[in-house]
Amino acid sequence: MFTYSFDSLVYYGEDVSKSIERVARFGYDAIELIGEPDAYDTQKVRKLVNDYGITVSSICSIYNAERDLAHPDPVKRRNAIDYVKRVADMSVEVGAPVMIVAPTANGKTTSLAHYEDEVNWAIEGIREGAEYAATLNVDLCIEAWNRYETYMLNRLDQALDMWKKVNLPNVGIMGDTFHMNIEEDDIAEAIRKSSDALIHIHLADNNRKAPGLGTIDFVPILKALKEIDYQRPLTFEILPAAADPFAVMETGGGREFFDEYTEKSIDYMRAIEKSI
Repeated sequence: MFTYSFDSLVYYGEDVSKSIERVARFGYDAIELIGEPDAYDTQKVRKLVNDYGITVSSICSIYNAERDLAHPDPVKRRNAIDYVKRVADMSVEVGAPVMIVAPTANGKTTSLAHYEDEVNWAIEGIREGAEYAATLNVDLCIEAWNRYETYMLNRLDQALDMWKKVNLPNVGIMGDTFHMNIEEDDIAEAIRKSSDALIHIHLADNNRKAPGLGTIDFVPILKALKEIDYQRPLTFEILPAAADPFAVMETGGGREFFDEYTEKSIDYMRAIEKSI
């Protein structure tokens, strides 16, 4: 049986105590927290997850123009590396074994310098952050996004190439079925080919709603994860279908992504598990 987590990024503007209560109520094993260390009282988080009988599975780090491991400005690259280290500290404080790392800023769809230089800067930054995280027993996973969110890594084979170049034992890669549905020829096959490095998964349907509310066939995806003996939590990261999903939530939209879709997500995947 798989274990399941839910990314609290989905619960925009909500206090973490309510998010933890919700995922526990709907039978999740863990919660993924947002990579904003200053937003949390980590001791309080530790107590809450312990009280509710769940864990913190992972940290969803946020990479923007001021935190860009591939930026030509060395100050911004240093900001990003320092951020990776702060999130690693946060991971230890809340008991999360893995944190997401992106090689460049979300929404940056063209390089600002030579592409090869930016890739090398990203590799150097990930390596420095990972070396620090290793001292804390925290793993980093490199995420590939779709072409509309980044120019650098769009597919798992590209993430694998960067993983090989970073070449550290506490670094792996992750897949997100929303992004993979856009970029991969065969999601299940991409998972199988990534088995040596795959240490984290985000689940969402093609419309970024809860699985089962779009067109992705999750049966072969779960079968592939079983084939590679994937042992880590499957984490749902679902969001409103908008260029700025958080603006939708800020104005009161997307309420179905809270209780309704949290329940639908885990129920749907558990039903598939039983069927295979």
